[in-house]
Amino acid sequence: MDTEGNLPEMSFWEHLDALRSVLIKIVVLLAVTMIGFFVAMPSMFDSVILAPCDGNFVLYRVLSKIASIVPGCPELTTDGYHVGLINIELTSQFMVHMTTSFWLALVFSFPAVIYLLWTFVEPALYPNEKRGARRAFLAGNLMFFLGVAMGYFIVFPVSLRFLADYHVSELVPNQVSLDSYMDTFLSLIFLMGLVFEFPLVAWMLGKMGVLHRDFFSKFRRHAVVALLIVAAFITPGDIFSTIVVFVPIYCLYEMSALLVKPAPADEG
Repeated sequence: MDTEGNLPEMSFWEHLDALRSVLIKIVVLLAVTMIGFFVAMPSMFDSVILAPCDGNFVLYRVLSKIASIVPGCPELTTDGYHVGLINIELTSQFMVHMTTSFWLALVFSFPAVIYLLWTFVEPALYPNEKRGARRAFLAGNLMFFLGVAMGYFIVFPVSLRFLADYHVSELVPNQVSLDSYMDTFLSLIFLMGLVFEFPLVAWMLGKMGVLHRDFFSKFRRHAVVALLIVAAFITPGDIFSTIVVFVPIYCLYEMSALLVKPAPADEG
């Protein structure tokens, strides 16, 4: 370290060695976390992952209470409701056990993984860049987990409820396979986690001067239509379910507008 407190420059091979050390730590962390989820998966699968299959799930009870109070809302049965799953492939249950353990390990280790990568990048940043990166790190993790929570408690249960009960013909009964359930479960939850990163992406683009607040004002009406289509696509059901998903996503749009500065011509 020199008199100004800066770290000495590292050679290419020293950088490569430092990166390899960080990657090894990440792999070990993911492996240990995955093993922990693999061991806990049988009980966790029943009480958490399959919870939306039961009529007693928290969202169903809330929507049922709302439907009994607000006129015009569709009735929602909770008593005796259950979505049964079947397994049609010999290896499916083992593969679901493995892949679900991996994805959960990746999600819950995400803050630690980003921190380890941060320790590699941090020495090359200026003090003001470090402060901005720390704020982005905290905000990004918070928004990602909020999105995952919304996906689990709202988006996936609403989609499951509609799709499991939908019939193109009453002569064709629904038999939901384990693979189909898990594909939809994981994709919707992780998709919502990524969607909730939109304000952070907007903030970063604003800092780079690529995005300005007038963009959000100019395209607000277009955004409302587009977000309604996205909400309807995520929850292909009644208008009430679509609105339940649309409102939080639109709030993200308005939050992004607040995080971005006005265009230079509009300032002052």
